[in-house]
Amino acid sequence: MELEKQKAIVEAILFSAGRVIKINELMAILEVTSDEVISIINDMQADYAKNDRGIEIIKVEDGYQLATKKEMYEYLYPIFDKRSKPNLSQASMETLAIIAYNPKITRAEIEAIRGVNSDGTIYKLLEYNLIENVGKADLPGRPTMYGVTENFLKMFGITSLEELPDLPRYKLDENEQIVIDDIMEAPMPREGECEINNKESTNNL
Repeated sequence: MELEKQKAIVEAILFSAGRVIKINELMAILEVTSDEVISIINDMQADYAKNDRGIEIIKVEDGYQLATKKEMYEYLYPIFDKRSKPNLSQASMETLAIIAYNPKITRAEIEAIRGVNSDGTIYKLLEYNLIENVGKADLPGRPTMYGVTENFLKMFGITSLEELPDLPRYKLDENEQIVIDDIMEAPMPREGECEINNKESTNNL
């Protein structure tokens, strides 16, 4: 099949689906390898950029979606955006960050980090489709675990959680309060210091 035909098929699929299309879905339809799908998408992305189009193909984890460019928002808003938009409070942003950096975290663990009840905040983030139920923890009562959604990745313009920025290291002062220390460069934390790792869970908190 000619490249232009393949690109037309991919464009039609992405436009019609209105969701993230996995690479393996495109492989099955086009009957090509994953590397060939990626090459086709890369070529299409270059075409859109070269022609200054109002749309672009974004990568979300192991798939792609057709989306309008962020620069077009001000022109689209008066036409379409009369819907309720996420209005994230400071509490919501804190909770969302905790979940993003700690996939499969429970409500109790979130509240242990924040120090306050988070029921309402979690409910709001679920309503906005920024977090989702990712299973039950192997703990007494089998509490629900939460993780972020593909919608979260798209909203913040990243393709996977691997692209989240590293968090600064921190230590506790004499009052057991966290003190940010961005210039600590020791290879290992000293006594009384901790390091936040975006790949580790907070199950031991």
